[in-house]
Amino acid sequence: MAKKGDKRKLVGLVSEESGARHYYTKKNTMNTPEKLELRKYDPILRKHVLYVETKKSLGRNEVKARKK
Repeated sequence: MAKKGDKRKLVGLVSEESGARHYYTKKNTMNTPEKLELRKYDPILRKHVLYVETKKSLGRNEVKARKK
């Protein structure tokens, strides 16, 4: 069971090119409030692409448009 006041959140990583969610990771929301962006391997496209953070509980596998 998680500790009370735990700052680490489970987030999903979604590929910007294929839109599929293949990776999950934990991040400390106090130290890194901005969204994670990591280059990881996409098995559908069979190459390394940029993955961006999304909520774990998101029911669909698509990248939301960023606010500018």
